[in-house]
Amino acid sequence: MEIFAQRVKELRKERKKTQTEMAQYLKIGLRAYQYYESATNYPNIPGLLKLADYFEVTTDYLLGRSPERK
Repeated sequence: MEIFAQRVKELRKERKKTQTEMAQYLKIGLRAYQYYESATNYPNIPGLLKLADYFEVTTDYLLGRSPERK
């Protein structure tokens, strides 16, 4: 799911947040967050929902199921 990694990275950069800040927000380790952006691992469902809420997008957008953010 390369699209997930691309979208999370793009959204993070739009908000001018660092990977460290995102990891702290999600209450996970920095390396775990970096895995999200490298498409190595993915968040669990609560983590996915937290990302969608933070970036104010739908989970379908994050997962590449919709081109619409809202």
